[in-house]
Amino acid sequence: MAADRKIAVLGDIHANLDALQAVLADAKAYGATEYLCVGDVVGYNACPNECCEIVRSLGAPTVCGNHDRYSAFGESLEEFSPLAAVMVKWTRETLSAENAEWLRSLPFTEVVPGGITLVHATLDDPEAWGYVFDDLDAETSISYQKTQICFHGHTHVPVAFEMHHGRVSRLAPGTFRLEAGRKYFLNTGSVGQPRDGDPRASYCLYSPGERRVEYRRLEYDVPAAQRRIDLAGLPPRLADRLGEGR
Repeated sequence: MAADRKIAVLGDIHANLDALQAVLADAKAYGATEYLCVGDVVGYNACPNECCEIVRSLGAPTVCGNHDRYSAFGESLEEFSPLAAVMVKWTRETLSAENAEWLRSLPFTEVVPGGITLVHATLDDPEAWGYVFDDLDAETSISYQKTQICFHGHTHVPVAFEMHHGRVSRLAPGTFRLEAGRKYFLNTGSVGQPRDGDPRASYCLYSPGERRVEYRRLEYDVPAAQRRIDLAGLPPRLADRLGEGR
């Protein structure tokens, strides 16, 4: 493992081209040498094809998110909220055949070189799309975790969970070093639709040589992303939520 290896870990991009471009520019400026994606490249925003093509061009190992899955397959949307269902239907009509096929090819979990696990939701049942909000939820997934570190998404809220001597605790999503003998289950937060009241894009930078994880939050052109939603004729509430971080 190269000492200078630096990995940008992205998740819940949700077809937000402006946020994705800002994150990639920031990651490049901070020396990212490779990229990983914990899913939901599409959904909620107006640029699904552009975002798929960028992630594919990065050669980023990517796992399947629920919006990826339902946008690429013609499955029932009964479990989706009305707003999310509208977006899945629109995305199905908008995706190119090539990008839809790529989404269909994504695995639900993946272990990548360096002992990093990727999953969108939970490790115990990744296809059920369960949410990890608290220590108990995290403990269930960590019990299935074979590597020291696992990145995930789905809640759109950046948070870090650590297990030590069988006990799970929450770490502030700032900057910290991985300690030997501990496991980490890390939610990167959302690039394209944060839901913690902070509209700034969120992602992680991981430096394996330093055993260092840094959560990054950054401003992007929210009005531009909102205009894309409006021009596509999508529900105005989607644009409003970007400005609220909800």
